[in-house]
Amino acid sequence: MFTLEQISAAHAKVRSGADFPAYIKELKMLGADHYITCVKDGHTDYEGSDGHIQTSPAKYAALTINLVADIPQFRIDLVEHQQGKTNYPQFCQLAASGGVDRWKVDLQKMTCTYIDVNGEEILTEQIPG
Repeated sequence: MFTLEQISAAHAKVRSGADFPAYIKELKMLGADHYITCVKDGHTDYEGSDGHIQTSPAKYAALTINLVADIPQFRIDLVEHQQGKTNYPQFCQLAASGGVDRWKVDLQKMTCTYIDVNGEEILTEQIPG
């Protein structure tokens, strides 16, 4: 079973979206199956294949999520983040502005799905492996 301390240590190595694939590999090695990050405050629910769940505390003051997703702008912001042009807090603010309520990372399928406030999937990407 993984701990929040192990997850925090892995996350501490992430400086930009360019570091994301290595972070995912480390979470998988720890035994996580998937996780869901809430953009509003940055807390994350990590779940293992055995049902083990760890919830991280909020990471920042509450953001306002745009009720209407701006998918074209979010795609631009996401690509720039993946290129290392923004850090994690900046990306979360951009995601909130773009109407992203949360994202789910499936470590088995190696996908990241961005979801709006209505629960609609607005974008799913394959995670480079």
